[in-house]
Amino acid sequence: MRNYRKAFFLALVGNLVFLGALAGIWWSARRSTTPRHAAGSAPNVAAQLAQSSSPSSAPPPMETPLAPVQLSAERLQSIGVMFGTVERKPVQDEIRVTGNVAIDETRLSYVQTRFSGYIVKVFADATYKYVRDGQPLFTIYSPELAAAEREYLLAKQNAQGLSQSTVPGVSAGFASLLAASADRLKQWNVPQREIDRLESSSQVQQELEIDSPVSGYITERHALPNLTFQPDTHLYTIANLSTVWVFAQIFQNDLGRIRVGAPTALSVDSYPGKTFRGRVDFIYPDVDTTTRTARVRLVFSNPNLALTPGMYVNVVLQVPLGNQLVIPVGGVLQSGTRQIVFVDRGAGYLEPRDVQLGPQAGDQYVVLKGLKAGERIVTSANFLIDSESQLQAAVGSFVPPPPGAGEAAAMNAPTTRPAPQIELSTAPSTPRKGTNLYRVKLATSDGSPITGAQVSVRSYMPGMPQMGMAAMNVVTPLSEKGGGIYEGQVNLDSGGAWQLTITAIKNGAVLATKKLSVNAEGGM
Repeated sequence: MRNYRKAFFLALVGNLVFLGALAGIWWSARRSTTPRHAAGSAPNVAAQLAQSSSPSSAPPPMETPLAPVQLSAERLQSIGVMFGTVERKPVQDEIRVTGNVAIDETRLSYVQTRFSGYIVKVFADATYKYVRDGQPLFTIYSPELAAAEREYLLAKQNAQGLSQSTVPGVSAGFASLLAASADRLKQWNVPQREIDRLESSSQVQQELEIDSPVSGYITERHALPNLTFQPDTHLYTIANLSTVWVFAQIFQNDLGRIRVGAPTALSVDSYPGKTFRGRVDFIYPDVDTTTRTARVRLVFSNPNLALTPGMYVNVVLQVPLGNQLVIPVGGVLQSGTRQIVFVDRGAGYLEPRDVQLGPQAGDQYVVLKGLKAGERIVTSANFLIDSESQLQAAVGSFVPPPPGAGEAAAMNAPTTRPAPQIELSTAPSTPRKGTNLYRVKLATSDGSPITGAQVSVRSYMPGMPQMGMAAMNVVTPLSEKGGGIYEGQVNLDSGGAWQLTITAIKNGAVLATKKLSVNAEGGM
């Protein structure tokens, strides 16, 4: 028993010692992670700045600033710069969609009788057979109709025999009975020619001919020989195709631009070069939740019956936008969330300006804000000018530049001596998404290294608004390593094509610049 008690106390003491050791280790680790400052000294500012610049606390990326540039006429011509003018004029947009031809429901006619009977002969015996107004469709025999005709003949005979009766009310009574019998035949929609024949011949005809009420195509047929029919039997459906409907599928984003009565046009592959003209007739008040489109009903005249139901067609809806301020589509540089144009201020001075755009109408944009009519803007080579503008903003050499100063002036000025040589290499040799090393070798034309220069590399990738990606611009200053070698680390946030601009500055003047493209490995 004493041995067990001794073992228990030893185990308890061992556990207490182990817990004390753990507590000491925890306390030492906590003190080592707490920043220490000497008495009266300032805190570690560098550490705080490094902490504040960590990716988790970094502010969201901002758009790259731009600066005006000034290029000579020769430089503008060499990079293919073209100009356009801001205009105010009537603008009409187009919405191009597809559609299907359908029967005009307002031109459908149904053939049925208002009495029962039997079909004897059928003349219109095929679906989609064309029939004309008044053309015989079928003949019928109806006991009800035969009885009504006999009553009419009897009422007519009695009215004629007793028309001279002196008994009060007899003549008027038989005349009223004759009128009621005639009205009954008319209410049954018996053709007038049958009533006239009945009066002239005074004989009941066993078969009655039923004619087509309109001209058109038979789209449904239920009339068969020896078929028994009732007043609610639907015997024929006849469609007049001189006018047809077209159901077009319009995206919900375009619904607000369409108005009832607006002109439309359609084309069909069956008739190349032929255009059919119509109008918007009705906009259906519902949207398909799968395709996010709404049906719009268009009406087209079809005199030659070229458009047939079920035909697939291409539709163009005209959308008048009124008198608007417009610029060519090529004059707009889409940069992330901004739309930028470069305004020509004269003498090669190009000013970047933010604009607010409206809808696109063909090859033009409607300008809502930022430009005035008559101003001259760049319509081509915007990307090259944008790169130049960003570089000017990065090096801060244009406020505005005096003649002969800045990168643009250096590039435009006549060459008086050979330009220095710039060679770029990377580690890894093929750049990748993430951290890379830029190594630049700077030398004179005869191969002598150039030292004491400030070398920087600007890495630029244009934005892709369709994918929700803004433009990326990274300026990397390089450190001199000796022998004309300059190195610096860069973090590329995406794989793909990057445009690099290497700038070497010494004694406040630009020694040389070089532009090239590299493809970085890795995804977006």
